[in-house]
Amino acid sequence: MIEFLVYCLTAWIVVGKVRRKVRSRVSSFIYGLPVRLKAKRVGKALHCGGPVHATRHTELGDHVHFNGMWASGDGRLVIGDWFHSGDGLRIFTRNHNYDKGDAIPYDRTYIKKDVVIGDFVWIGAQVILLPGTTIGEGAIIQAGSVVHGAIPPYAIAGGNPAKVFAQRDVEHFKRLKAEGKFR
Repeated sequence: MIEFLVYCLTAWIVVGKVRRKVRSRVSSFIYGLPVRLKAKRVGKALHCGGPVHATRHTELGDHVHFNGMWASGDGRLVIGDWFHSGDGLRIFTRNHNYDKGDAIPYDRTYIKKDVVIGDFVWIGAQVILLPGTTIGEGAIIQAGSVVHGAIPPYAIAGGNPAKVFAQRDVEHFKRLKAEGKFR
């Protein structure tokens, strides 16, 4: 009787794990389908753990992992390989023409500015990336940050506006990269 109960419990756990894995793959496919249909380029192994909206100017590298993202604007959005984000990522690639326009507070034209994110970047939940942002390889952006301008490689930045407050261990990062230890 004990063996039977252990067998049933083990089967229940295994079935639950398989069910969660299948559900994750199905939801990633469903959330990722609009991205695949609209984006200019989508690399291999895209994972979407939540709703994702890309523009036709979006270029995604390999192993990009979103937990929800909304991109807007007609500037380029380039995201490198092995990218991870928390939920609620917002990316803007254009701004209103407020300075040289023919009306105030702004006119009907837009200023396009690219957003470029390097390889191995990790962005926390509820982050906003403004037009013209560049994030270097291996950088980490703290949850809730508003980023504008350049974040250097291997930097850890956060706040509003985001400021660099720490640095990754670059030698350790490069060793793991050389060993192919990616997730």
